[in-house]
Amino acid sequence: MTAAAPWWGDRRLRSGLIITLGLGAVAGLAPVIAPGDPAALGAAADRLLSPSGSHLLGTDVLGRDVLLRLVHGARVSLLVGWVSVVVAILVGTTAGLAAGLGPRWLDRLLMNITDVFLAFPRIFLILLLVSLTTPSLLLVMVVLGLTGWMPVARLVRAEALSLRERDFVAAARGLGLTPMTVALRHVLPNLLPTVLVAATLRIGGAILAESFLSFLGLGAQEPAVSWGSMIQMGRDHLLDGWWLTTFPGLAIALTVLGYNLLGEGLGQRLNPRGQGEGRDG
Repeated sequence: MTAAAPWWGDRRLRSGLIITLGLGAVAGLAPVIAPGDPAALGAAADRLLSPSGSHLLGTDVLGRDVLLRLVHGARVSLLVGWVSVVVAILVGTTAGLAAGLGPRWLDRLLMNITDVFLAFPRIFLILLLVSLTTPSLLLVMVVLGLTGWMPVARLVRAEALSLRERDFVAAARGLGLTPMTVALRHVLPNLLPTVLVAATLRIGGAILAESFLSFLGLGAQEPAVSWGSMIQMGRDHLLDGWWLTTFPGLAIALTVLGYNLLGEGLGQRLNPRGQGEGRDG
C-alpha cells in the first residue's frame, strides 16, 4: 500500500477534499460555468419564476437567474472566508509565538489582551466594528480576521511552550541564534500542521459570519453578490419564492460541512496524538 492510500482512505478527509475542491473549482470557473452579469436586471416577465428548464434554480424578484448568482456568489463567500481566516491566522500566530517564546512579562501581557477580547461575544464586536463605517467586503474580511485571532493565539502559545523545551530549540539557542531566527526557522515549521488545521476549521465559521452580516445588510453590497445577500433578498418571499433562500442556504451548509470534514480529517492525520480521537463520526 502506498503512503498516500491511508490519507485518501479517511472518509472525512476524502469527503472534505471533494467538497472543498469542487467548490473552489466552481468559484474559479464561475465565468465559464455561468457566463453573464449576476447583477444585471432581468425582464419583468422573468421575475420570481420557480425552477424550470429555462431557469434551473428559478429567478429572483428582479428577474435575475438564481443559479448564475449562486455560482458567482461562491467567489465572494469563499474569498471572505479565506482572507478573514488568513488575517486571523497571521495575527494569532504572531501573538502566540511571541507569548510562548518571549519573556514572561510579554506572555502575561499578550494573554491578558487575548482574555479581554475573548470576554466580549465575537458577534457583538463584529456588529460594532462593521456598523461604525460604510459596509464593504474589505471591511468585513478585516473585521472577521481581527475578531477571530484569539483562539489561534492560545493554541499556538500552548504548542510553542511545549516546543521551547525540546532539545533542538535549546541547541539553536545555544548556538547564539536570535529569538526571531529560532521562532521562524525551528519553532514555526513544527507549528504549521496545527495552524493549517486551525485555519481549515475556521473557514466555515467565517463564511457563516459573513452570511449573517450580509443578511443584516452589513456585508456584500450590490453589485457584489454573496450567498448571505441572496438569502437577505429572499427573506420576504419564503412562501412564494422558497428557492431564493433554500439554494444559497444549502450552498452555505455544504461549504461549512466540507471545510469541517477537511479540518477534522487533517487533524487526525497531522496530529499523531489525535489519531485515536474523534472517530465516533
